Amino acid sequence: MFDYLEIKALPPGPRFDATLRFWVNGADVVQEAVDVGGRGPYAARMLPAGLPSPLRATVGPRRLELGEPECTGGCCGFLTVVVQRFGEIVQWSDWEVPRWSPLAPDAYPPPELHFDANQYDAEVARAEADRWWQVYS
Repeated sequence: MFDYLEIKALPPGPRFDATLRFWVNGADVVQEAVDVGGRGPYAARMLPAGLPSPLRATVGPRRLELGEPECTGGCCGFLTVVVQRFGEIVQWSDWEVPRWSPLAPDAYPPPELHFDANQYDAEVARAEADRWWQVYS
């Protein structure tokens, strides 16, 4: 059975421009790994106008920053994952979590995730096309 990805843009707040959150199987991956107050990556960086998103899975592995704690990634580290396509499967693996993450004391990083490539591609394309957050940026 495949994992299921949803990408949600959050409007800008008092400190940050619009950011993204990644829901996998109904759970907010960023909140679970960096806790309340953490944030996802900037929507403008992950969904650049007129360019393909770095979220697009390719045959070659690519490490992406998916979040950071409230104190910033420069202080405690970023939530990162390696994204790679294997035929009809997109894999997220080799997680790194911030030092003060709720997951950090746990000996086990988040599990590898495996998405149906068609569902994954469709969700990334939907997020690239849905630019409502630019109104607020």
